[in-house]
Amino acid sequence: MKIGFIAYPASGHLYPMTALARKLQARGHEVICIGVPDTESAIRAAGLTFIPYCEQEFPSGSLAEAYAPIAKMHGMKVVTYTCEKVFAPLARAAFKNLPRILQDTGIEALVMDPIHFFLELVPINMSIPYVQVCCALHLDASGTTPPFIFNWPHETTPEAVSRNVEGVHQVVQTLSQVLIEATHYADSAGLRSAWQEPGSTQSKLAVITQTPKEFDFPGIPWPSQFHYAGPLHDDEGREPVAFPWEKLNGKPLIYASLGTLVNGLDHAYKAILEAAEKLQEVQLVLSVGLSINPDDLRPTPPDAIIVRAAPQLQLLKRAALCITHAGLNTTLEALAQGVPMVAVPIGYDQPGVAARIEYHRVGRSLEIAALTRENMLEAIREVLKNWSYRARARYFQKVIKRTRGLEVAADRIEEAFKTGTIFPPI
Repeated sequence: MKIGFIAYPASGHLYPMTALARKLQARGHEVICIGVPDTESAIRAAGLTFIPYCEQEFPSGSLAEAYAPIAKMHGMKVVTYTCEKVFAPLARAAFKNLPRILQDTGIEALVMDPIHFFLELVPINMSIPYVQVCCALHLDASGTTPPFIFNWPHETTPEAVSRNVEGVHQVVQTLSQVLIEATHYADSAGLRSAWQEPGSTQSKLAVITQTPKEFDFPGIPWPSQFHYAGPLHDDEGREPVAFPWEKLNGKPLIYASLGTLVNGLDHAYKAILEAAEKLQEVQLVLSVGLSINPDDLRPTPPDAIIVRAAPQLQLLKRAALCITHAGLNTTLEALAQGVPMVAVPIGYDQPGVAARIEYHRVGRSLEIAALTRENMLEAIREVLKNWSYRARARYFQKVIKRTRGLEVAADRIEEAFKTGTIFPPI
């Protein structure tokens, strides 16, 4: 079968989607990955066929320029900016270009990232079967649990459910600019207005999340086509990252990274470094990305290693603790190695992931706006010294090994497309 993959153009989405694409390719399917030019190197590094689209609207280097302002933001500002300045123009370009790509390539079925909000209108209009794979934390629109953009604890009281429902409305409101673009496409395609109802465009064949069921909040009333799979990573298919391995001194390792997008908050890195300076019994590896000049963070602990990019999977295999922005991929990769965490959620789905880290007792979560050397140091010491955090992380290590995320996701996709069910335009 000729299967097209459309991943959101960010590393936290590209890595799991390309791993899944490789799995289906290994099973004999012809896999084609469709993406903006900035995703080409990551897709080709995974050994996959790359087809560019939206080249005029998003030429090489444009994503870095579009994302640059959010490096210093946090909270709802990150979400609002991204929806208006990235999601909406990307949706407009994709609605324009994707139909031609699908027609020219003869793609028979699609695997889509639902963070490409409303892009499923294209395969609906073209009667192409599609499944959705949640690389970020999935959204519970029922109000049973808090929407992922908030770090609210999971509670079941009527007041909490009402709060959650109002939170879902806030999520929908932030997508207003994307909804405008979707409406233009739907009107031009002759799709009826029913598609705007929440959940109406969700795949009827399969919706798959890489979050293990055991790591989610309980009690969510998912539809029958919703599947928990497990992490979609396989330690392969990533561009190589140089690292000074000879500088590791054998002390217990703390690996710290605040992601690749919202990673320009100086005070967060300084809090981590100042806390590490008080912990002479450990060694810190800090990955700062491209938004921070490492020289601006001095003085640093004498044995700390500061890099712009790090081979995360390899370092997590050696780590005693991970300090993370609570991106879902980093969180699941840490748990896959049995590594507890100190989470500092900054934006997007990170508050929801951090809330699950706290709920399942695999780490601590700290508020980015109130982050200091003192509370960072206290959290690090608690997680390192309290064995229960590592015990819980090792429990999830066993869970993740048992879930076989890639195999389960590939099975569900093949089963979904085997039915041959194509749903008519709504």
